[in-house]
Amino acid sequence: MTITDDLGRAHGYADLPRLMGLMTGDEKHGPAATSTLDVLWVLYDRVLDVAPDRLDDPERDRFLLSKGHGPMAYYAVLAAKGFVPVDWLPDFGAYDSRLGHHPDRLLVPGAEIGSGSLGHGLPIAVGTALGLRAQGLGGPRVWVLIGDAELDEGSNHEAIAFAGPAGLERLHTVVVDNASASHARPGGIAARFEAAGWSALTVDGRDHEALHTAFTAPHPGRPHVVVARVEPKSV
Repeated sequence: MTITDDLGRAHGYADLPRLMGLMTGDEKHGPAATSTLDVLWVLYDRVLDVAPDRLDDPERDRFLLSKGHGPMAYYAVLAAKGFVPVDWLPDFGAYDSRLGHHPDRLLVPGAEIGSGSLGHGLPIAVGTALGLRAQGLGGPRVWVLIGDAELDEGSNHEAIAFAGPAGLERLHTVVVDNASASHARPGGIAARFEAAGWSALTVDGRDHEALHTAFTAPHPGRPHVVVARVEPKSV
């Protein structure tokens, strides 16, 4: 479905910088936002089975933004895809705005969780995948986007260690790696997931075709992680 604004303009990938530019007041988290832009676009444009008119559909995919600090790219993509009106964007962060500096699932259409505190999203995603399994809902996929620095949190390692042996094949994690983690991992980020029984791929986080191929790679019986490498945060 093509979404147009009040002037009849369709919103595509090329419009995202303009849409992000409507949001000011959180420039310190600009790198956190822009690091996720391409991942978010490919997911919402080509992968996720979600739509603005199916927000409560039990068969929808669930997308959880764990990297919720600096959500400008997320809001821009939601606006481009018709989940939120574009005219909400200039009020970002205002007292009476629905678009806060961290997303609020009760205020932002399409947001599955309130997020921003590091280390929460992946454990919630594991619980969501388990809940869908318990309900017999085998179609919906659970996607969670985390930052590499979140892997400094022990809660994520508990979730990684559980999900592999549990065979949560409907669980998909995207780690946006902008070299901001404090602790190195022998073999890289993907190796940590592989050691716990996950399917893992590492790709250029700005290459849309590489992202799409990695997102849609088969991984029967195992959860799947894509490590999307982007430019270091300090650059």
